[in-house]
Amino acid sequence: MPVTPLSAYDNPSTIITAIDNAVRFPEVLMASSAKYSVEIATFKSLVAAAMNSADLLAKIRTKTFNADQRMAFLKIFRRAVSPVLDTEMAKKISVPTERLVAGIGNTFKPIELLKQQFSSMSPHEDAALAALIGEYDTRGQLGYLLTGQFFDWFETRFNNEFFIEGPRGAGRDVELSTIYSNYIGNFPCDFVIRSQQDNIVRAIGFARYDSTRGGAQSDDRTGGNSDKVSKAREFCRISGNNFKVIFLSDGPGMAHRDTWAEACLLDVSWNDNVRVTTLKTADERVTSGWLMDTTGGVVVAR
Repeated sequence: MPVTPLSAYDNPSTIITAIDNAVRFPEVLMASSAKYSVEIATFKSLVAAAMNSADLLAKIRTKTFNADQRMAFLKIFRRAVSPVLDTEMAKKISVPTERLVAGIGNTFKPIELLKQQFSSMSPHEDAALAALIGEYDTRGQLGYLLTGQFFDWFETRFNNEFFIEGPRGAGRDVELSTIYSNYIGNFPCDFVIRSQQDNIVRAIGFARYDSTRGGAQSDDRTGGNSDKVSKAREFCRISGNNFKVIFLSDGPGMAHRDTWAEACLLDVSWNDNVRVTTLKTADERVTSGWLMDTTGGVVVAR
């Protein structure tokens, strides 16, 4: 039975999934304060003891603190001392503090002003700071929730036909080279689907949840997806394998005009070997008949 083209959905907002796990204002103030009160108090002590702002950064980046504590301090440093601090770089304590200071030290707020401000902060200001540093605590969590729901749906729908494998939450992606020994290079996938009867790989997949999407972000995402299809298509051409590619793309960001248009193009980019789906359209777009409509494949030891 022919599948409804993605482009046939007149209103993409009706087929996207809204996953909500955010704490709203003002409840977020209490939740963040409970989570970060110790780190804020410790940061105040570090400010009081620091000779200058560079020394403060050095005190943060020591083995005295664990990775989670250091990241919390670096987030506060970015908010209060230098908004250009790269926290991902700074969290790597193998990188000398002097190297960081050499590049951005001119943006540091003077320690005298920091001491004055942090010694007189009110409980309300503490709560506001906690909310700021916890702003992105749920980043990535919506994608994990989406993947988990898709795995649950898939295992219920195809429990006697297919295996689905990959991390449900945070975890290492599945490299295509671990599935096919003759694949050379990096090609991380979010999940792999095999038929139970013969253990042949039937599909590889990618899951993304976009709370919002547009402009350059949309271009980056869709360009990366097109590159994945090109790599998969070329590998199948030279190796003789033939598997499907699933893009589980969901969230309100999918309804953006440019993102939706790119998803529709992606959906027909490799004959019928690629399908873009949301959770709501998975029943129609990810079917047993479609997954099995392939030739070739590799039997992989489980």
